Amino acid sequence: MRLLTAADRSPILTERLTEIWYRSVRATHLFLSDKEIEKIKKYVPEAIKHVSHLIIAESDTGRKVGFMGIEEQRLEMLFLLPEERGNGLGKQMVQYGIEKYGVHEVTVNEQNPQAAGFYSHMGFRVYKRMDMDEQGNPYPLLYMKLETV
Repeated sequence: MRLLTAADRSPILTERLTEIWYRSVRATHLFLSDKEIEKIKKYVPEAIKHVSHLIIAESDTGRKVGFMGIEEQRLEMLFLLPEERGNGLGKQMVQYGIEKYGVHEVTVNEQNPQAAGFYSHMGFRVYKRMDMDEQGNPYPLLYMKLETV
């Protein structure tokens, strides 16, 4: 497995990463309806194109299996194919973001306890909670910062 910084954000790459996003969200965001997922999916290509730092996880055969986006020192997105979860790739990616980009903040849906638990395990602690997401939807958000020792 290798991590690559994406300089070129071609339509083909964006489409592949959007598919990874879709499969990941279907497996982890169980609080979202199919209709809500389809609505959000429309915005994903723009988010991928415009995030400052886009890091892609690629298998040894060149297959894209995950990605993360970083804006300043905030992890804005981290999505893996469902079959890649649980093998250390997410941990590897977050550690890479911390080491190379100074990542120390992340926002996670409270209704996605696996993600909240993962980031907690990685050393992030909740410092703020909001009842609604940035779009005003009833999805509580947890704002987390990396705890420094």
